Amino acid sequence: MKSLNHKLSGLTTISLIAAVLLLLTCRNEMPAVPEEPELPIGTTPIPASPQRTGDPQAGYDYLVAGNYIRSGIPYSVFVNTFGKDTKNELGRSGDNAEINYEFTAVDAPNGVRVVAPNCLQCHAQYLNGQLVVGLGNSTYDFTTDQSQNAALLETVIKAFYGSTSPQWEAAKNFTRAVKATGPYLITKVRGVNPADKLAAVLAAHRDVSDLSWYDESQMSLPAEVVPSDVPAWWLLKKKNAMFYNAAGRKDFARFMMASNLLTVSDSTEARDVDNHFNDVLAYILTLQPPAYPGALDQAQVEKGRVIFKENCESCHGTYGAEAAYPNLLVSLDRVGTDPQLAQANFAYPEFVDWYNRSWFSKNPNAARLEPGEGYIAPPLDGIWATAPYLHNGSVPTLEDLLNSTARPKYWKRSFDTSDYDQTKAGWNYSVETSGGSTSVYDTTLPGYGNQGHTFGDFLNDTDRAALIEYLKSL
Repeated sequence: MKSLNHKLSGLTTISLIAAVLLLLTCRNEMPAVPEEPELPIGTTPIPASPQRTGDPQAGYDYLVAGNYIRSGIPYSVFVNTFGKDTKNELGRSGDNAEINYEFTAVDAPNGVRVVAPNCLQCHAQYLNGQLVVGLGNSTYDFTTDQSQNAALLETVIKAFYGSTSPQWEAAKNFTRAVKATGPYLITKVRGVNPADKLAAVLAAHRDVSDLSWYDESQMSLPAEVVPSDVPAWWLLKKKNAMFYNAAGRKDFARFMMASNLLTVSDSTEARDVDNHFNDVLAYILTLQPPAYPGALDQAQVEKGRVIFKENCESCHGTYGAEAAYPNLLVSLDRVGTDPQLAQANFAYPEFVDWYNRSWFSKNPNAARLEPGEGYIAPPLDGIWATAPYLHNGSVPTLEDLLNSTARPKYWKRSFDTSDYDQTKAGWNYSVETSGGSTSVYDTTLPGYGNQGHTFGDFLNDTDRAALIEYLKSL
């Protein structure tokens, strides 16, 4: 027995030595656990939030024909004023087949047929003769006070139908909202959008709990109208936050349905609209960018891919079969672009407080404003189609974006959506000597600056051209 124990002890010792050697060998052969990639300087990751799911087809139908805006211009007045539009790009039926895609005919709560603006006024645009749903509208003109048109509309409705008529009742919520918001939404130049300011102005006239209307503003609104360029909807599927400064956190559909604030009667109506916007979000998440219509130099594309990987993908992500997007907020100091949008409206303390105490922040499906001190580095899918560039649309082409020294101080474009520069990738434009006209983009105006994002300045002309060719392919 003693001999057997001695042998077993010897075997145990040998087994332990063998095990240690095996572990040492495995340690040398097993790949190391990869370290977390180092974040680019001046960036902060944006955490994801769960989103509601829905039916994309139902979402499309509600987007183009739904009653999320339930007050508007009586149908007969609209058709007699603007005429019928039979192009029917959206494939709609009934009355909607005969009006422009930017409007929707719905029944007001009292049964009167009215025409109201829809989301596609800002979120669709023609490009090379085709209507692209989801492309931000960079041609709209907000340089005039729309409240004057609302006052004229009131006069027409009362003259035709009377001030106690069902038609006036059906239009009242719409005209009062346009009169209240119009003076606050006047931009200095055509092509930029005041939507961020619109949200704050509408909130100022709404009760924080039930969303009922106040004739007098309940907030001391900032005077400036800071412009923005409407981002493409197809980018949303990659984003963890909405709005340029990443303020829109948690439920995206709840943010989207806030367009209903224009005419909503109360939170009961808002809840009904909200019950459809998970479907609208589901539809938006199916959108794909339009493919670049011209011929691409594949050798240049591959060269540009390498340049992009070395210089751009850490913030803007990767593309193709193994696409990944990092969702980073870039600090104002780092990106250097005009800071006013990040510091206004969706960062305006009184509005942020209102929103985060309001019906919109209540469960289920709560949304929340958490403004960041910077701008999201966006995904670049379909970037060729989304000129002009930067958050305020101050740079007309990709070539100018990648060479800050070439950016025009004053520039003018035709607003013909086929007037595209294939080489520079963006709008054809003329360099002007001064501003002062609403048709000239003046980058010296507060909020309209074209500074910052100088990351392409070090490239030579050859490498810059290759990078642009790659960006066209995304």
